[in-house]
Amino acid sequence: MCLTVVSGAMALRPQKTVLDALAQRLATDPDGPYLDFEGVAYTAAEMDAASNRVANALSELGVGSGDRVATLLENSPEQVISFFAALKLGAIQVPVNTAYKGEFLRHVLADSGAKVVIVQGDFASRVEAVGADLDELGAVVVAGPADAVVTARPVHDWAGIMELAPASPPPDPGLTPADLACFIYTAGTTGPSKGCMLPHNYVVSLADQITRLWGRRPDDVVLTPLPLFHFNAISVCVVGTLIVGGRASIARRFSVSRFWPEVQRTGATMLSMLGSLAILIANAAEDHPDQAGHNLRLCAAAPMPPDTDRIWRERFGCATFSGGYGLTEASLIGSLPAGESNKPGAMGKPNTVEFEVKIVDDDDTELPVGEIGEIVCRPNGPNLMFAGYWRRPEATLGVFGNLWFHTGDLARLDDDGFLYFVDRKKDYLRRRGENISSFELERTFVAHEAVKDVAVHAVPSEQGEDDVKVTAVLQEGAQLTEEDLCRWAVERVPYFALPRYIEFRDDLPRNPVGRVLKYQLRDEGVTDVTWDREAAGFEFERR
Repeated sequence: MCLTVVSGAMALRPQKTVLDALAQRLATDPDGPYLDFEGVAYTAAEMDAASNRVANALSELGVGSGDRVATLLENSPEQVISFFAALKLGAIQVPVNTAYKGEFLRHVLADSGAKVVIVQGDFASRVEAVGADLDELGAVVVAGPADAVVTARPVHDWAGIMELAPASPPPDPGLTPADLACFIYTAGTTGPSKGCMLPHNYVVSLADQITRLWGRRPDDVVLTPLPLFHFNAISVCVVGTLIVGGRASIARRFSVSRFWPEVQRTGATMLSMLGSLAILIANAAEDHPDQAGHNLRLCAAAPMPPDTDRIWRERFGCATFSGGYGLTEASLIGSLPAGESNKPGAMGKPNTVEFEVKIVDDDDTELPVGEIGEIVCRPNGPNLMFAGYWRRPEATLGVFGNLWFHTGDLARLDDDGFLYFVDRKKDYLRRRGENISSFELERTFVAHEAVKDVAVHAVPSEQGEDDVKVTAVLQEGAQLTEEDLCRWAVERVPYFALPRYIEFRDDLPRNPVGRVLKYQLRDEGVTDVTWDREAAGFEFERR
C-alpha cells in the first residue's frame, strides 16, 4: 500500500523564510506578548530591535551571507536574539548542545566553520580550551560573567553590544525560502555528529505542520522545557508563535519541582515536551498544589506510553498528542490528523501532505501492510526537509537510495494505516532465522524492578547471524544475578529472543546527550565478566 498524495485535499502553503514569518508578526501584533523566558518577556518588536543590534555588531565582526554563527547558550533571550540576528545577515545559526565540551565541542565548531561563537559566560572556559584549534573562528562574544578568560580569539561583551550597536535594521540579505537558516548537529551515536542543513522554508513548514496538527490558536500559550539547540523548540515556540500568534514560554531547563508553578505562572494551555518528561511528571507520587485550576488543554509528548497517556487525561484533565514521528532531517513523516485518536503504541499515520511515505525492504521494494521494513520518504514540494549534511556529500548521498530518504528506522503499518516503530535498523537482530527487536526487548527488561537501565545488542554468533546480549545497570542495592534475570525473562520473551549473554555494569557508555553508544557495546562483545547462558548450562523449555 503506497501512502502517496500528489494533490491531496490539503494543499501545501506558500514557501516562506523565517524573516517573512517575523515580518508577518510585526505587521499584525508587534507589541503583544511573544516570548517569555521564566519571567523575562519580549514582544516581537523588542525581539526585532534586539536582534538588529546583534546583527549590526556581527556585521562589524565580518559576518555576512552564508557565514556560520555558533551559539553555546542555555534557553535564554540571547539564544533567540542570536538566531534572528544571524538570519538578518543571511548567515546561518549553529546552536550547539550545551552538554558539549572538549572534542565534542571542538568538532562542531570546527566542522561548521563558525566565524563567531556566542557563548554563555558559564561555558567560556570550554571555548578557551578548544579555541586554538579552530582555524575559521574569528571572534568570541561572551554573554554574562565568564568562568575563564578567553585568549584564543578577540573577545566581545554581549552587554556592550546591546548598549552600543544601533537598533536600525541591517541591509536586506535577500533571502529565499531555499537559503539555509541553521545547522542542527546529530547526536553522533555511530560516529562524529553531522550538521543537518535546514532551509528557511523547512523551519517554517514544521512550525506550520505542528500548528495544524495541534489545533493551535492565537489565544494559546505554549510552554516548553525543550532546549533551543534542538529543532522542536525552534519551530514550535520561536517560529510557530510568529505564525499563529499568541505567546510561548521557554523554560531554561526541565524541572519536576518547578513544572506546575510554571504552568500556573504562564497560564500555559499547551505543553511541548518529550515523552520521557511527561512520564516523570505523571509518576510524581503526590499532586502539586499548583496543579489545581490549570489551563492546560493539550500535552504534546512523544512517545507517550498508554499508562502515562491515561494519567494525563484522567488525573491531570489534559488531552494528549503523542502521534508523531520525524527526524531532524525530515519532519513530520508521521503525524496524527486533527480530530483522530491515536492507537496505543502508534506514531500516528504517515504524513501525506508534506511527504510520500513507504515501508520498504532491503531492495527498496514496497512491503505490504503488516510487514516490517524501513521507513523512507520524499517531499511533495521544495524545501520541506533538510538540504543534506554539511561538508559531507557522501553521507548525504548515502541516505538517498533510489532518490528516497532512508530514515534508518524500521516500522510497520496496520490495516487502518497507523504507523508503529519497531527498531533502529542497525540495532535490529536476526537469530536462528528470527527477527528480534532490541527496542521491544529493552522495554521488557527495564520493567524488572531491579533493572535501572538496559541496552540490548548483537554479538557475533559462531553459527552465523547474531547472538543476543543484554547489558544492564541495576538499581542501587539490588540483589540479582544474571541467571535470575534470564530465568525471569523465560516467561516474558519468545524463546528465540532469550539472551545468550548478560552483563551487569555500573553504567552504559553514552554520548554527551545521554544516548547509549550501542556500537561500542557491539565492538566490546563478550567480555571477561559476561555471563554466558550456554556455558552455564542454563536450560529452558522452547515454546
